Amino acid sequence: MKTKTIRRDKVNVVTLGCSKNLVDSENMITQLRGNDYEVVHDSNDEDANIIIVNTCGFIDLAKEESVNTILEYAEVKKQGDIDKLYVTGCLSQRYKDDLEQEIPEVDAYFGTLELPALLSRLNADYKHDLIGERSIMTPFHYAYLKISEGCNRTCSFCAIPLMRGKHISKPIEELVKEAKSLARRGVKELMLIAQELTYYGLDLYKKRELPRLLNALADVEGIEWIRLHYAYPSKFPLEIFDVMAERKEICNYLDIPLQHASNSVLDRMRRQITQEETRELIQEARKRVPGIAIRTTMLVGFPGETEEEFEELCEFVQDMEFERLGVFQYSHEEDTRAYDLEDDIPAEVKAERANRIMEIQQDISYRKNLDKIGQTFKVLFDRKEGEYFVGRTESDSAEVDNEVLVDAKTQYVRLGDFAEVKIIDASEYDLFGEILG
Repeated sequence: MKTKTIRRDKVNVVTLGCSKNLVDSENMITQLRGNDYEVVHDSNDEDANIIIVNTCGFIDLAKEESVNTILEYAEVKKQGDIDKLYVTGCLSQRYKDDLEQEIPEVDAYFGTLELPALLSRLNADYKHDLIGERSIMTPFHYAYLKISEGCNRTCSFCAIPLMRGKHISKPIEELVKEAKSLARRGVKELMLIAQELTYYGLDLYKKRELPRLLNALADVEGIEWIRLHYAYPSKFPLEIFDVMAERKEICNYLDIPLQHASNSVLDRMRRQITQEETRELIQEARKRVPGIAIRTTMLVGFPGETEEEFEELCEFVQDMEFERLGVFQYSHEEDTRAYDLEDDIPAEVKAERANRIMEIQQDISYRKNLDKIGQTFKVLFDRKEGEYFVGRTESDSAEVDNEVLVDAKTQYVRLGDFAEVKIIDASEYDLFGEILG
């Protein structure tokens, strides 16, 4: 007589959205594996019987992607190909009641800070001894380090505080422990992330302590690059630049979303800074840290943005010549202060303005890349793609910035290793090089 075998549960964690969501998924996977679950991440295989979708709710496109992904797995569940479907993350935090009514096939919805509850639903315990020992879903040689949660800023267009709550810093000793754990596993580059880096420490230590944290992380053996993402420009603590200049481990790189340059738009956005103050900050950064690469993000199509205000932004981008720049089109988000304003810029105008900004930036990027021909840079190699080994300089973060391509037919480098590379050619967003030595 045959006995029926019971299939062991296998979980597929599907991550949507930003790097902060990825870190949340990595912590979730660590906890599940610590409870003896078999877990995969963003797997295309169809052998997992439990799906957890970690959603994004940042702007309309991200929300649409999250809803479509939930619906896709809800249909798979209807067909009997999976047993359980759970949803967590920002979209679930913000629209839980609506989602429960609209997509009842989901077994349970959880908010951004409800990992213990999600684990409990899976008969798993939240293991405090695993804090700082998270799994890494990025290539083994770099990892994101989330130094805080939430945001206390009051930007009128942003719904993140509604989904992530108030700012909460992680203690320095906890972050150092996590960094040491990552270094032991081969991580060489830490990408510090937060909703707002410069606010770090105000809640715990009653003063801004990002410089002290940076020094502590730079002392961790094995960490060669530390990169700063998502700093707020208003009342920027200038001592951060001093630490950047003093410590070779801190990349001469700063991701500082500026959003706009017209003072009237900045005021409506409640950004607490003027164009003049922004120019002074960028000039000070370049003075204190020669060669610093500044990445920024601009937001076009904000309610009431006139052609004159947009032209101010274009002129600002042209003048400042940022090393890296991205553009978002305004998304009208419920419960934000800007939602009370009329979303009066047509979609086609938003798209056209975004394209105009990127055309300006493309020219800037191309000129800056041409200037690098003949120079030599330290490059960290991330992957092999087609006929090239693909890496990044200190001026480039993973997945969003320029890359360095080396011909794999004639040269070899181990992935995860640094190498000195001489630049021999350039395009708008890529450099081509030869490994020295």
